[in-house]
Amino acid sequence: MAGKLALAGMALWMGGSGALQAVPVFIGTDGKGNAIFRAEFNEKTGELSAPEKVADYKEPGFLALHPQKPILYSIGSPNSAFADRSGSVAGFAIGDDHGLSFLGESSCGGRGPCHLQVDATGKFIAVANYGDGSVATVAIDDKGAPSGDPQVEQNAGSGPTDRQKGPHAHGTYFNAANNRLIVPDLGVDKMLVYRFDAATGALTADTPVATAPGAGPRHLALHPKLPFAYVINELDNTVGVYKYADAQASFTPVETQPTLPEDFKGGSTTAEIEVHPNGKFLYASNRGHDSIAAWSIDQTSGKLTFVGHEPSGGKTPRHFVIDPSGHFLLAANQASGDIQVLAINAETGALSATPHKVQVPGPICILFYTR
Repeated sequence: MAGKLALAGMALWMGGSGALQAVPVFIGTDGKGNAIFRAEFNEKTGELSAPEKVADYKEPGFLALHPQKPILYSIGSPNSAFADRSGSVAGFAIGDDHGLSFLGESSCGGRGPCHLQVDATGKFIAVANYGDGSVATVAIDDKGAPSGDPQVEQNAGSGPTDRQKGPHAHGTYFNAANNRLIVPDLGVDKMLVYRFDAATGALTADTPVATAPGAGPRHLALHPKLPFAYVINELDNTVGVYKYADAQASFTPVETQPTLPEDFKGGSTTAEIEVHPNGKFLYASNRGHDSIAAWSIDQTSGKLTFVGHEPSGGKTPRHFVIDPSGHFLLAANQASGDIQVLAINAETGALSATPHKVQVPGPICILFYTR
């Protein structure tokens, strides 16, 4: 009986057709790649096709999608240098064949852009500029291209380590209400919070959230169902757990968990963090230890119980993403130039290696396109 139920569940998961359509995956790269690549992912087997170049662009790094239109955005270095020597944000139309057509680019208002997100209205892009610690919003025109001059907020401050001589904005996250922008800043040990005007794109500084000195907050994962938030701290290799209220984007500390084994003595820094779509598991990447750490999430308190470490299958897992089915995790190993597919145990959240790995130069970001 159990076997029949399992088969019935599999048939339902496969839409009753016995076959799944491949899901397009876009890949942003560093200066080794200087291009955006696309691969096809098989949700049934975990197989990833060999990536193909679909757009040339300098250091396209992190990627984001328009919430309504078939448009992809990327940070990078501009095709034509801006007078202020700032980085860029570029837009690409996604064709029916999932190819990319360049729409245009605008200044991101600062140096060293490293992360971006589009607000829920699809009218503005928020960009974190690591190099000078600024955060900016860039307008999107009617065709979906970045346009006009950015609105820039310059943060200030420092931290106790050599990596914290000044501010280093490292992520941009709109809250669900679309009235706040949350910016983890590695340089000043704070999650900066800005009021966001969705009509004008204006940012106004709100109450920041301090982390431990020297923690170096990098990225953020908001729980998809419960009022919890998880912050990956790059410099002290920890995850901060917070009770989270979306309306004001307020954070109340709950606990802090290490991402590395107690007996690990080498150099390592964290990078990415993501909650499983089912809300039961949390994952974080370690660069140096070259692993993905996994925890189960208590559905009442938000606290974490450690599940285990799994090798990322390469060197320097700067980014990873969970596929839409929730059955696989794709780890982007920047230094070794590959993407490794790991299987996710649906009951425990534990990861395990699969034979599926592809080569791509300097992968920094993986983005599924499910429309």
